[in-house]
Amino acid sequence: MSPESSGAAKSMGSALLIGWASRDVTPERPVLLRGQFHARVSEGVLDPITVTALALESVRDGRAADRAVLVSCDFVGIPDSLRDAVRSRLRIRLPELDPLLVCLNATHTHTAPGVNPLADEPPWGLSEETGLPVEELGAMPSEEYLAFAADRIADAAAESWASRAPGGIGFGLGHAVVGHNRRVSYCTGETRMYGKTDDPEFSHIEGGADHSVNLLCTWNAEKKLTGMVVNVACPSQVSENLWRISADYWHETRVELRRRFGADLFVLPQCSAAGDQSPHIQVGRAAEERMWRLAGRTQRQDIAARIANAVSEILPLIEKDINWNPKFAHRVETLRLPLRKLSEADAREASAEADKCEANYNRLLADLKAHPDKKKEPRWYRDITAQYRRMLWNRNVARRFREQQANPGCAMPVEVHVLRIGDAAFATNPFEYYLDYGLQIKARSKAVQTFVVQLAGRGTYLPTERAVSGKSYGAVPASTPVGPEGGRLLADRTVEMIAGLFR
Repeated sequence: MSPESSGAAKSMGSALLIGWASRDVTPERPVLLRGQFHARVSEGVLDPITVTALALESVRDGRAADRAVLVSCDFVGIPDSLRDAVRSRLRIRLPELDPLLVCLNATHTHTAPGVNPLADEPPWGLSEETGLPVEELGAMPSEEYLAFAADRIADAAAESWASRAPGGIGFGLGHAVVGHNRRVSYCTGETRMYGKTDDPEFSHIEGGADHSVNLLCTWNAEKKLTGMVVNVACPSQVSENLWRISADYWHETRVELRRRFGADLFVLPQCSAAGDQSPHIQVGRAAEERMWRLAGRTQRQDIAARIANAVSEILPLIEKDINWNPKFAHRVETLRLPLRKLSEADAREASAEADKCEANYNRLLADLKAHPDKKKEPRWYRDITAQYRRMLWNRNVARRFREQQANPGCAMPVEVHVLRIGDAAFATNPFEYYLDYGLQIKARSKAVQTFVVQLAGRGTYLPTERAVSGKSYGAVPASTPVGPEGGRLLADRTVEMIAGLFR
């Protein structure tokens, strides 16, 4: 705390200090976009990607008590390398703040830069991201973008901390249809992500959806609205296949919220547990598209309007119940979750698929060497990079199986943050955490309202037993280092941590 803030704290007795800041993290050069197996070098910018930081500090009897800095990033995930780079910078810029109290989450846009070399993030294990020399693709090296992003994120966190001042909070619940379960089940017992629903064998959508809009707003001492945390159970991937940089529907949502509530409003988006959710509509798509045409807007604009409408209904109500001195607490734990148990059949099946991908990769590589002019064609690298990444993705299963045979008790360390802000709670996890687990936490939480925040980490899938039995991407061994046993343990411990803050 600065000397000025320290003096203010002593004079105020007890209060909640709140600070906000934001930074544009849009690169000026082409970058590799993350979110698909095939490489995509960005071909321009559709809209900016940003990071937004919210600093919170409770003061009790003139002394600082608990602290937190929440940072939302328009990325597909938050690899350890990015988190650690931000924290190392903050150790220098903010020595008075424990960097462990800074928590980053991603909105899961599929049209943002990769923020680290894939060598630093399982399951890749190699130094090249694409199986091709990076210079041939003309993209900024991921290490270079990581340093750029880490600097900007640390700047935002430091500015939010420096700007903190006494304020109040209010929270409330609304609803907007944004996400849909994307796993389609068939009468054969098979499940497919984004499977065809006009198939005669279509049976049902595997799981439910959560249309909650969880809102936490902040006001300054003059009762001016300064910012809002908006939490929905849907990743931002309407435009996931674009080759341009974009924050996806959160861009339109920020624009609409600022149009309604103030141009200088800070908006911090969070994705609740939504590993099996997406904005893609599985049943009734044609009818939805017709309504967008009649309304004269895109799907992204429609989602923005729905979220803003929910906020517009919540805000007048919670303005009547601003808490100027809420109880605030922040706890961080590193849990060790058991890895998904793999069988010899799992390893054998994945290795066979990896062999096919490797053969395809080598064939395409040989063809490029024999016909170098193909590299002049647009997006010439798409197919070969997809085969390379799928090869590594499947090879990782055999590696994990060997490690489990040598060390049956091996586990994954997982950082979990739990906060109490008044009668509301926030609980993070690093996964694409299936919706069922988020509902388990919300249903059992001691808080009046619970904000579950996924993707506070690199974002591997954590499926349910139901999904594992149905198989398909997002539930197969290659995409799920932690299985349902770990998912339940994480939910149970999260509920216990929340309860500890409400005793």
